[in-house]
Amino acid sequence: MPKTIPPGKSRQGSRGLPVLIVLVAGLALAMAIWGILEIWGAAIDAPSNEQPGGVTIEGNEQAPAN
Repeated sequence: MPKTIPPGKSRQGSRGLPVLIVLVAGLALAMAIWGILEIWGAAIDAPSNEQPGGVTIEGNEQAPAN
């Protein structure tokens, strides 16, 4: 006849506070990284005043005629 093992003893590990701490810490870390990347993404996506490929003329000088 097989032995009857209580469910509490047959588990691999106990649930409770350590698991909750790991899950909450992982979630907080993911949110912190997401926030940092949002700020960094907004900083590199800022529009510049300079037109790409454009020629700028300073002062009252005129461009040379061809």
